[in-house]
Amino acid sequence: MLAYICVIKTQIMKTGVIIARFQTPYLHEGHTHLIESIQSKHNKLVVVLGVAPIVGTRKNPYDYHTREKLLKKAYPNVIVLPLSDHPNDITWSQNLDNLLASAFPSEKFVLYGSRDSFIPYYSGKIETQELAEHGDYNATELRAMYADLVFDSQDFRAGIIYAYNHQYTKVYPTVDVAVFRENRTEILLGAKSINNKWRLLGGFSDPEDENFEAAAKRELIEEAGPIEVSPLSYEMSCKIDDWRYRNESDKIITTVFSCDHIFGTPKGQDDIAEVNWFKVNELKAMIDNGMITPEHLPLITFLYNKYSK
Repeated sequence: MLAYICVIKTQIMKTGVIIARFQTPYLHEGHTHLIESIQSKHNKLVVVLGVAPIVGTRKNPYDYHTREKLLKKAYPNVIVLPLSDHPNDITWSQNLDNLLASAFPSEKFVLYGSRDSFIPYYSGKIETQELAEHGDYNATELRAMYADLVFDSQDFRAGIIYAYNHQYTKVYPTVDVAVFRENRTEILLGAKSINNKWRLLGGFSDPEDENFEAAAKRELIEEAGPIEVSPLSYEMSCKIDDWRYRNESDKIITTVFSCDHIFGTPKGQDDIAEVNWFKVNELKAMIDNGMITPEHLPLITFLYNKYSK
């Protein structure tokens, strides 16, 4: 009996630590069971929240302060600390140990995690305990349930403003392709029905694209049909004065590639209403006569200066 009492006393003297993300709109039953079961074993409970290096993503929509408030509202006595993610597990483990030691220099800890938690990657000096799963809860599915819900409240609308203002300013990468023929004396241009002005073929890069060259080839086929061209060569990159982003902090930067037409008849597709071949030497007159879409003026001017004869 005395040995049993000593074990219980030793456990209570240690501080319980939960390592988690809590990237959910509310604390579900699995969360509350986790917190309250560990609270019952310790006089003090610390929750260490993982902080991703990228803010405002689908996987990590909530910043540290939002999750801290969620926890503190339900459990005011819980101590909440942030810990930045790190690509190296050994360094992350050292950072965790140092964080706890600096915040509570005279205390000992027990780190708690579930079966799929941090424990297999942790190499620090603190004791760990794996907890049994309680219920079938999936944070990804829970976030998906709320992804399309719109609430008619000031707090909801204020939250949207907060989220967008706590994202990094973004650059959207696009690709444009200069397709040449006749020893690069003719160039293929397309026109959208929105303004009937001529432009290079191209569009936004997708996360599925392996590289900008692959994105450019995909966009070319989408907008001009299954034509065959030579391998793409880099020409230039340029910030685009796109009217959609003119008054926004986010901007577009495009990468321009060139290639030679081999065979196939180009045909306007997707959002391109028409495609046509033009003499490179005629581009300057087209620029002067306002026939080039404004956002592609620096691209067409560059190509005219390089390839006109």
